[in-house]
Amino acid sequence: MTTVLSKDERRSIRKAGSILSECMDLLSKEIKVGVSTKALEQEASRFIASRNARPAFLGYKGYPAAICTSRNNVVVHGIPSDKDILASGDIVGIDIGVEYEGYFADAARTFAVGNVSKDTRRLISIAREALYEGIEKACVGNRIHDISWAVQSFVEANGFNIVRAFVGHGIGKKIHEDPEIPNFGKPHTGRILEDGMVLAIEPMVNVGTADVKVLGDGWTAVTSDSKLSAHFEHTVIVDGKIAEVIA
Repeated sequence: MTTVLSKDERRSIRKAGSILSECMDLLSKEIKVGVSTKALEQEASRFIASRNARPAFLGYKGYPAAICTSRNNVVVHGIPSDKDILASGDIVGIDIGVEYEGYFADAARTFAVGNVSKDTRRLISIAREALYEGIEKACVGNRIHDISWAVQSFVEANGFNIVRAFVGHGIGKKIHEDPEIPNFGKPHTGRILEDGMVLAIEPMVNVGTADVKVLGDGWTAVTSDSKLSAHFEHTVIVDGKIAEVIA
């Protein structure tokens, strides 16, 4: 079921988005050479609790951590670990979900660690720009696959591949709701977007093949060819001609 939020409900979900954005900004300052991904999770957990909110991922379908930390060839759902230490030249995707007073927000960013190559910085830039290409299409009267095509066409025109195994989603009173929002598809198809719909748009962009595989922990998804992947996500409210980014 898709949640369509009233004006009052939008004020409530903005609070969840604000907490998440603050948390992401805090972690961005902690991402340094020598830091473990577990330390990042612990910092996020402390911050979220300090705002009387809840980490939405912890325990979701058995997921064992408060955030996802996806390094280098990990596409999504990397599990924080004391043994996973950031090194110069790495990239790391941070994915956070927050629940506040019954409303959810979800966001992800990919960060460079230390000195990274020009090609790696370009991957991050294209993945970030692809997200905004999609958001531009998240307006009343457009269709879901207008978002999808905007992301896919931009990524592929820049020589990268879009992951198809994982997609964006509706969000609101649950962390995952309908509709699914693929990062690929035919324009002018799919569900019509309505005022008040809340969407989590999240392109995952690979240097090499679009194919992924899930490791034995049942969560960590990596590129099939071990090449780099970058992930960006915003939660947005469909509102007239310009979507409102809340996280």
